[in-house]
Amino acid sequence: MTDKISNEQIINYLSQYISDHKKNLIDHILNHRTRHLTLVLEDIYQSQNASAVFRTVECFGIQDVHLIENQNTYGINKRVLKGADKWLTIKHHNQPNVNNTPLCFSQLKKEGYKILATTPTASVAIQDVNVSDKIAVVMGNELHGLSEEAQLAADLKVKIPMTGFTESLNLSVSAAICIYELMTKIRSTDVNWKLSVQEKETLKLIWYRKSIKRSETIERKYLESIK
Repeated sequence: MTDKISNEQIINYLSQYISDHKKNLIDHILNHRTRHLTLVLEDIYQSQNASAVFRTVECFGIQDVHLIENQNTYGINKRVLKGADKWLTIKHHNQPNVNNTPLCFSQLKKEGYKILATTPTASVAIQDVNVSDKIAVVMGNELHGLSEEAQLAADLKVKIPMTGFTESLNLSVSAAICIYELMTKIRSTDVNWKLSVQEKETLKLIWYRKSIKRSETIERKYLESIK
C-alpha cells in the first residue's frame, strides 16, 4: 500500500503532529544541507572521537558520513553525540573477512566523489583544494592514521598546515578544521552543492518520523484509513 502513497502525502499528514517552529527549522536545515562533501572515517577505535566528528559533520550541514570498520566497530557515545546521529545518514562498511576500504572507495567514486586522503606528509593544503567536484575526505585512526592502501587509492593527499613542533592534531579537531575550510569554500562558489528536491523530500519524511512520538503507529493508522 505504501508504494501507492507518495512521500508528499505522508509528509502532509504527519505535519499536523509537528509544531510550525520545528517544520520551519527542518525546512531551513534542508536548504543548507549538502552531499557535495562527505567524511570517511577508517577504523576509528575511540567512540568519543568519532562521535565528536559526527557532531561537527551535522553542525556544518553535511548529510552523509562513512565508517570503514575493518578492525574496529564504531560504538555510540551518546554523551558526546548530543543526538547528532539522529539527523545524519551513517553508512557502515563492515563486510566480514574483506578489506572494506577499497569497497567504500569504489562506491564513493561511482557516486562521483573525489577521494582526499588526509596525511601530514601531503604537499597540498586543505584550503587549496578545488571544490568543484564532489569531495570525500578520508581520515584514519587515532594511533596509526590512514592505512597505506587508503593513501595509495586516494585521488589526492591533503594536509592541515601547521607551524608548531607537534606533528598532528586530535582527530575531531582535524575533522573540524577540514570541514570548516571546505564548507566555507564550497558555499562561496557557484557549485551546485545543495540537495535535490527528491533528496530533501526523502530526508524530510525521515526527520518527521523521528520527530514524532509513536510515528510508526500514527502512519500505519493513516495508511489503513485510506485503503
